[in-house]
Amino acid sequence: ETLEERRGGRLDQVLRRQVAAVRPGLEGAHAFMIAYEPVWAIGTGETATPEDASEAHAVVRDALGDLGAAPVLYGGSVKPGNAQALMATPGVDGVLVGGASLDPDSFLAIARAA
Repeated sequence: ETLEERRGGRLDQVLRRQVAAVRPGLEGAHAFMIAYEPVWAIGTGETATPEDASEAHAVVRDALGDLGAAPVLYGGSVKPGNAQALMATPGVDGVLVGGASLDPDSFLAIARAA
């Protein structure tokens, strides 16, 4: 979701629409993961708070329905300084590392935070 959508209280609506669009392709899948990555956090250095991530992941799981046992990862400016808090958040099953994966020291610090 965009920052405007989140601030406008449309998180639930946006995420449910996105999950509904991909859900048919997931039916019958043996294993899959879902990554929640807010548009406003991609490459901006901004990241969701653990509470924001937990809220979004709960919506995704609910929208998945009987497919909701799949791991839901958080992606969006994951860094060594926020990885541990994000991974300790209820409903966050792991992280999707983007730009920080290009720096071996940063990536290693994130892996150690797990």
